[in-house]
Amino acid sequence: MSRFQFVDDYATTYSVKRLCHVLNLNRSSFYKWRDGKSARRQRQHADEVLVVQMRDYHDEFDATIGVRRMHAEINEHVPTPVNHKRIERLMRQHQIVGVNLRKRKRTTIPDQDAKVFDDLVGRDLTAEDCNQLYIGDITYLPCGKGDFMYLATVIDVHSRRLVGYSLADHMRTSLVQDAIKDAARTRGAMDGAIFHSDHSSVYASSAFQDTCIQLGIRQSMGRIGSSADNAMAESFNASLKRETLQGSGGWVSSVQCRREVFRWITRYNTRRRRSGISYLSPRAFEDTAAVVTVAPAA
Repeated sequence: MSRFQFVDDYATTYSVKRLCHVLNLNRSSFYKWRDGKSARRQRQHADEVLVVQMRDYHDEFDATIGVRRMHAEINEHVPTPVNHKRIERLMRQHQIVGVNLRKRKRTTIPDQDAKVFDDLVGRDLTAEDCNQLYIGDITYLPCGKGDFMYLATVIDVHSRRLVGYSLADHMRTSLVQDAIKDAARTRGAMDGAIFHSDHSSVYASSAFQDTCIQLGIRQSMGRIGSSADNAMAESFNASLKRETLQGSGGWVSSVQCRREVFRWITRYNTRRRRSGISYLSPRAFEDTAAVVTVAPAA
């Protein structure tokens, strides 16, 4: 209890002058504090309402949303902007914490005999518009007892949107073929676009090359053994595992794995905010930009 509150509680029993003298308080400071009680009650009520909203968003995003995304989420739905320091303070006070786990590092083992494509990106993971530059990767998803599912992804570098993916219990070439075909269906056409990947044998295979040629896609590959060349895809994989598994060893079955991955991908594209695109979701970012155009062939 503050000393001012103590004086206020006993002001009907003892004089304010005496109480302030005993507690070594300035009477003018006490009266100023008392005059501000109404404003403090209003601020407290506003904080309580804000905490309820934050808990709702925290639950909606499976306890994965942190301060920055919470700040963006709140400010989209309130008439008056809320300072990020206030969001941080309330989350700290009410123990609303986003998942923050270390990710395991993985290095792709290349096929030394496979064809190597030129690096058309050079670590410059930027694009002026959608449907110009895509990145892809394959990640392992643990499920069952020692079993794995494999997720192949195709991400638009400009909007960060996952435009195509394939999830299967194998890592054959058809896995990445299905993912790139899914992306082509989403975009309508990908003629002239660049697809950047690592040196995995499935990406260098003749079957995948033929699929890219049919779709008019130019292949690009980063340097061998360098995760930085495909950092955006690696970051996507890490976020998916961190926010769905949240430290657990894996899913109990492939059915649960498919369900949770589909749910997370849907939320990622439509609701999950990305710092690199002004804290909008990929779909919202594309909606605010120009109509998606087909990339011109080089």
